[in-house]
Formats: sequence, structure tokens, C-alpha cells
Amino acid sequence: MNLISAFAIFFIIWWVVLFTTLPLGVRSQVEDDDVTLGTEHGAPTRPALLRKMLLTTAISLVLFGLFYLVTVTLGYGVDDIPRIVPRFD
Repeated sequence: MNLISAFAIFFIIWWVVLFTTLPLGVRSQVEDDDVTLGTEHGAPTRPALLRKMLLTTAISLVLFGLFYLVTVTLGYGVDDIPRIVPRFD
């Protein structure tokens, strides 16, 4: 696996993990009883984006390490997944 492919796969994993970690620990303005005039009531009060980005990076590094282990070290790939639909040749 070359460096550009590894970076692209890590980038995709990072974005997927980011969207799964964004809702963690978010409290809305209504839940904190601190609604600012002119804003959406469901907007988060303290989104803690830096903490979530660091958590996303840590989780992504572990997942990418597992992906690298399975694909490069062990040699498994997409062709090794069993067929679900039979061939009708």
C-alpha cells in the first residue's frame, strides 16, 4: 500500500468516526436552560470539538491499524469475502 492510498483510507475512516463521535456528550441550550436569543434552541452549548477531534483521531488510528494488519500483514482483501449471491453463469 503506497502512502497516498494509506492517507486516503485513513481520511475516510477519520470522517466516518468523526460523524459517529459528534453527538457524544452534547447538551442543547434547552437542556442547560441557557437559550441565547436569535439562536436555535437545539444548538449545543459546549460542543467540545477539540476533544472530539482528538478522540476521533485516536479511534481512527486504531481502526486504520487493524485495517493495515488485516490487508497488508495478513494479506486479506476484498476478493477474500465470500459470495452472498451465487453466480448464474
